[in-house]
Amino acid sequence: MTDTTVPSGDPTYRGIVYPWHCDHMGHMNVMWYVGKFDEATWTLMARVGLTAGYLRSAGRGMAAVEQQISYRRELLAGDAISIFSEFIEVKEKAVRFRHVMVCDSDGAIAAETTLTGVHIDTGLRKACSFDPAIKARFQLQEQ
Repeated sequence: MTDTTVPSGDPTYRGIVYPWHCDHMGHMNVMWYVGKFDEATWTLMARVGLTAGYLRSAGRGMAAVEQQISYRRELLAGDAISIFSEFIEVKEKAVRFRHVMVCDSDGAIAAETTLTGVHIDTGLRKACSFDPAIKARFQLQEQ
């Protein structure tokens, strides 16, 4: 991950680092970065129609198959953060996307992650194609 730009648009997550998010080193533990990135993922997916309601009614799901995280600076209790997200690549059955976590007080990038998610048929537990209407919305988001 060498891209250090922050994606444009509205944030997909906003929150605070709470004291219980911090470890023995006094900074936010890595498990909380992953959790906050996951919350941003569901906001990003909802923007293209992959809402919880759609996934349940259509018998579909999304499964993460790869994730790379780069930690750039510490976050401490009380820090307000925002996550900005973008789609990088959309394929027939998979999507690659990126989240950038920013410390609101100074705009510095705290962490970024790139993920690959696969669209699955939850009954068959196999990858399946995105609905054409959803794939079209992905492409609109990529522009």
